[in-house]
Amino acid sequence: MNELKSLLPNSWESFYQQLDSNVLLLTAISLVAWLVWRVVYGRLEVLVARTAIHWDNLTLHALKTPISTLIWCWPATISLGFLLQQQMGTKLDWLSTVKLILVIAIFIWFTMRLINNVEEYVLQQKKRDETTVQAVAKVARLFFLTIGALTIMQAFGLSLSGLLTFGGVGGLIVGLAAKDLLSNFFGGMMIYFDRPFKVGDWIRSPDRQIEGTVERIGWRMTIIRTFDKRPLYVPNSVFSNIVVENPSRMLNRRIYETVGLRYEDGAKVEQIAQQIRDMLEHHADIDAKQTLIVNLNGFGPSSLNLMVYTFTKTVNWIRYQEVKQDVLLKIMTIVSENGADIAFPTQTIKIDPTSAGEIPILAHQ
Repeated sequence: MNELKSLLPNSWESFYQQLDSNVLLLTAISLVAWLVWRVVYGRLEVLVARTAIHWDNLTLHALKTPISTLIWCWPATISLGFLLQQQMGTKLDWLSTVKLILVIAIFIWFTMRLINNVEEYVLQQKKRDETTVQAVAKVARLFFLTIGALTIMQAFGLSLSGLLTFGGVGGLIVGLAAKDLLSNFFGGMMIYFDRPFKVGDWIRSPDRQIEGTVERIGWRMTIIRTFDKRPLYVPNSVFSNIVVENPSRMLNRRIYETVGLRYEDGAKVEQIAQQIRDMLEHHADIDAKQTLIVNLNGFGPSSLNLMVYTFTKTVNWIRYQEVKQDVLLKIMTIVSENGADIAFPTQTIKIDPTSAGEIPILAHQ
């Protein structure tokens, strides 16, 4: 501040001293500056609304509140310094540090608002992967917060080299003490980079009782909503040690059924199988390019087992059930049109007439 005074002419220096000694004048100047900023912001808002790009809108919106805060807080800091110096009678060197911290805090605040605005805008467009967008936004926030914290520490006179040295030793101690927390953190990073699943995917694990829709992937844990709508909080480190199945990334859904025909319809099995195969090949919702099998598969206790193996085009579970029902109903129709029928579970009981008492048994004399 003294350097700024030395650069000003004598007339300006006297004016600056008047500003520095008059709290009411500083408040009035803050009010005028704030009103000017509101007018300028309104004009800029109209201008950026006419442009085709949206980044200027996001930047201007992020600037609005931090600039207003700076307009009021900067003169307030000068006024506070004047009042304290008047009461104490000594110059307060730490006020310059407070002003520097204020500027740094305003810059970090603006950066966080800008990152939030960009993240929200990109997610609304639905042109980018939601998990990737959230991961990039979190890394950007962490980066700028770290830079801001280091800058504030340096403003307090702390040596960055000493801080980094202490951080290396302290990090080792903290790492040993909080290994579970760190394993969850790196587990979250693994999910972001390997991307075995993303927000909105249906996942399940055959190793654990984990199944549901991914709602959020955090730094420490992942929130999964089960099918009965219960939230499931899974630490990220768990996913490093288990097998995760992602049914949401299926290309097709499989229909695998066994149709049992009566033994008396054995002569019609080949014809029925061919008609079912033709029906599946021409079905609008069946992917005929995938494996399609309709064959006699075995002799059951009371039926001739016909295997039906095919894949649907849809992966949506509800639509899959509708397609499967339609296929099964058409199979029943084909069986009925050929004069055959679906076999019922039956058992044949053979009774020995002698043991049943129909033939008298002569007693041994």
